[in-house]
Amino acid sequence: MELLRAIVNCQQIVTISSNGDQFRVGPDQDRVDIIERRSDGIGGAIVFGHNGQIVAVGHDDTVLKQLNSQFNVSSFDQIDHVIDGEGCSLIPGLIDAHTHPVWAGDRVNEFDLKLRGASYLEIHQSGGGIQYTVEQTEKATEDELTQSLLERIDKVSACGTTVLECKTGYGLALNTELKMLRVIERARKQTPIELVTTFLGAHSVPKGMTPEQGVENVIDMMDQISKMDEKFSVEFIDVFCEKGVYDLKQTETILKHGLKTFSGSEIAFHGDELCDLGAGVLAGQMGARSVSHLEYANQQSVAQMAKEKVAAIMCPTTCFLLRLPVPPVRSMIQSGVPVVIASDYNPNAMCYSLPMAMNLAAIHYGMTLNECLIAVTINAAYALKRSQTHGTLEVGKRADCILLNVPDWRNLIYQFGETSPLIRCVIKSGYVVHGKV
Repeated sequence: MELLRAIVNCQQIVTISSNGDQFRVGPDQDRVDIIERRSDGIGGAIVFGHNGQIVAVGHDDTVLKQLNSQFNVSSFDQIDHVIDGEGCSLIPGLIDAHTHPVWAGDRVNEFDLKLRGASYLEIHQSGGGIQYTVEQTEKATEDELTQSLLERIDKVSACGTTVLECKTGYGLALNTELKMLRVIERARKQTPIELVTTFLGAHSVPKGMTPEQGVENVIDMMDQISKMDEKFSVEFIDVFCEKGVYDLKQTETILKHGLKTFSGSEIAFHGDELCDLGAGVLAGQMGARSVSHLEYANQQSVAQMAKEKVAAIMCPTTCFLLRLPVPPVRSMIQSGVPVVIASDYNPNAMCYSLPMAMNLAAIHYGMTLNECLIAVTINAAYALKRSQTHGTLEVGKRADCILLNVPDWRNLIYQFGETSPLIRCVIKSGYVVHGKV
């Protein structure tokens, strides 16, 4: 018999969707599909196969009938490993679609400066911010960066994240960008958490260069990386499209070259965080998968993103910490843009907890709890090209989920702060990677 693992007798199983949705927008972003304990006391069950996929989900008795038909299993006692989910709720594993987890050197001094009135751009232009982290990351060894990344992944995973997007970008020069790519590849082999690589060689204009020279520098880096025998699984190309960094035309040039350089990659870039450049319009025109931040996005950008189904990755931690305007999230949802919430974990926004980011999005952006959950599951899966395999608890999808020590999943957002008492265990591909059963 095939090796099976199961969680049974749950108060709630939040499947998100049961009909193969790629994302949810508009009024549907405020709707999640839930299997609730029935009035006769029958709870919910989910069963995982040996290949790390979901083979059955539904009420306990319905699932047993499916198992009996498919595997000749008439009792959960016949299954290899069973977790009793009494009093618990189950949700999909969280997907963090925007993080910068590879770096050295903290920026606590800059945090103090911001509280005293210094702006992000003032710090950036004085050689702080990204430039400071670039200097520290260049000095760090590959082993040191790998160890710190693995420690951060462990913290992220403990908060329920099972898929983590990882950007380069604290190199800006070939050797350090290569070092960051190698670190992500090394970590990928040492953690069960799924890592998604984004090349962000255009995170800032290197010291001593003009933006035009910066463009040529990034293009040269990409060309050299593509010619190496060493291969990296780069899935996305990113640029910091912003006033004082790279403008729309420069961004377009870099992104187009990146698409040609990294086979199978897609566009996912920073835009309209500090001013309105019309990044959403460019994203729609280029067929981008996503744009992040968008605090200053105009209605034309929103309309273009909705038309082309470009995901809007919201970073509420950064918005809050930099005291930026609230992005037009409600307009995005109403217009049909797939809205995503990400932690934007980086030395400028030291938050690795998606539940905390969800709380900030609910309070600061006015998103509903359902909208927040959609934004870190099915919509985040869409932003990372994983709609077919992740983001919902449906048969055939990856068995990534979180078992919560509460009968109502909404407590994960409601109980703001420390999540460890709430999370009983985190499951990746059918196996517990954090917590106790």
